[in-house]
Amino acid sequence: MAVSANRLELLQIADAVAREKSIDRMVVIEAMQDAMEKAAKARYGSETEIKVEINPRSGETRMWRLLEVVEVVEESGRQIDLKGAKAKNDAAKYGDFVTEPLPPIEFGRIAAQSAKQVIVQKVRDAERDRMFEEYTNRVGEIVNGTVKRVEYGNVVVDLGRGEGIIRRDELIPRELYRYGDRVRAYIYDVRREQRGPQIFLSRTHPQFMAKLFMQEVPEIYEGIITIRSIARDPGSRAKIAVTSNDSSIDPVGACVGMRGSRVQAVVGELQGEKIDIIPWTDSIADLVVSALQPADVAKVVLDEQAERIEVVVPDEQLSLAIGRRGQNVRLASQLIGWDIDILTEQEESERRQKEFTERSALFMNALDVDETLAQLLASEGFSSVEELAFIDLPEIASIDGFDEETAGEIQNRASEYLNAIERANDEERVALGVEDALYEIAGLTAAMLVALGKEEIKTVEDFAGCAADDLVGWSERKDGETKRFEGTFKDFPVSREEAEDMIMQARVKVGWIAADEVPAGEGEDLADEEQADEAATDGDVTDEAEGATA
Repeated sequence: MAVSANRLELLQIADAVAREKSIDRMVVIEAMQDAMEKAAKARYGSETEIKVEINPRSGETRMWRLLEVVEVVEESGRQIDLKGAKAKNDAAKYGDFVTEPLPPIEFGRIAAQSAKQVIVQKVRDAERDRMFEEYTNRVGEIVNGTVKRVEYGNVVVDLGRGEGIIRRDELIPRELYRYGDRVRAYIYDVRREQRGPQIFLSRTHPQFMAKLFMQEVPEIYEGIITIRSIARDPGSRAKIAVTSNDSSIDPVGACVGMRGSRVQAVVGELQGEKIDIIPWTDSIADLVVSALQPADVAKVVLDEQAERIEVVVPDEQLSLAIGRRGQNVRLASQLIGWDIDILTEQEESERRQKEFTERSALFMNALDVDETLAQLLASEGFSSVEELAFIDLPEIASIDGFDEETAGEIQNRASEYLNAIERANDEERVALGVEDALYEIAGLTAAMLVALGKEEIKTVEDFAGCAADDLVGWSERKDGETKRFEGTFKDFPVSREEAEDMIMQARVKVGWIAADEVPAGEGEDLADEEQADEAATDGDVTDEAEGATA
């Protein structure tokens, strides 16, 4: 059968639109079918169910009306009785749909305009879906484009098959772009929005630098060298830490390249941004020494629980270590992920002297000893009365000028001092209304219960409802700076794991969870407690039996 010109034109239009918009040909044909269905409903009535089918090979168009088989016909345009349905299809039954062929319709001006709007909308939606799917899979890649326009400092980039935007805060400072300029950027996000998918580009993202190095350094692309961390002050300075999986390849030298050719290519793309390349190491102390270059570091003290590093530098190196407007230490902190405090040797000496004086005064007041003896204890490294109370007696007796009798007396005085504090804390705990049952949770002391009482945590159930963050605090990192939020136990040496263990004990005691539901590690502690309780109970029973026998 010969195919009419109209049919050929229909398929040619579908092919042309599909090629132009880079979408599937069947999507365009389905849009045409929807448009014809809408036009036919305008002709036969909006309540009529109409189905249109376009043969993708021949272009032949067929149109049917769908009628539902019902007992009583209420809408003649959508329903048919069983007798009428049987005439069309012997197998018809109630609830089925039968079809009734409709003749082709002539599209008037209004119907044609309406059909065009349907097709345009369907094609636009398909184009947006195609763009979203394509660029969602390309998040994390570098793309090249042409500046299409600049709006309020934001740069709109033509990517060929899509349109991206570089917001003002994602541009390197002092960068200026004009219409037609070539630009290279990093895709960091793709979102569906009312006006279509939005492709967000960045030139300040740390991974933009990582991808540039991957393009310039074959060893990074091949996985021999790994970029472990990047910290950037866009357009000014950056630090990048690299490590090599092959001991024969120097990661820093490979990234720098012959006469600096590789790193200079990256620097040129980033508008002259200075880049410090340092070797990564799992030793935080060694890493911070490298990260603070070119400053010399005399001493590093780590606080692993708070993820804080104290760095001591020579007096003349302080400004170099901190950098202009704190840039050097800020980038080093971002690179490592820990907070860094910079001290000069003189400041550290003054602080140590202050701590020595404070510890000596503490021992004088708590132990009722003279200044010489207190200073001797402080110089031996004792920092608290608790250490003296619980340390092995021979360690105190081993101090020059001490004997066992003196050591015993010091330890007794330390214990009496701590007991007096414990009694005072317990009285305050009672005054605050904190129940005695909280003492049954291993790890809680009277001083901790006072702190809980001040936060209105007075029962085991109250304590069970706490989170570890509530007790030990938490940190939030934003814009390269860490903000610390203190918890109830800020004055006590309680780790997050210990806090979680205490909370789990409380939840078991109030019956929120069963002992066998406690995660591994925490359950062992609870099991030990239960065994101890059972042993104590057995002991009580035995004692009663012996008393009865006597």
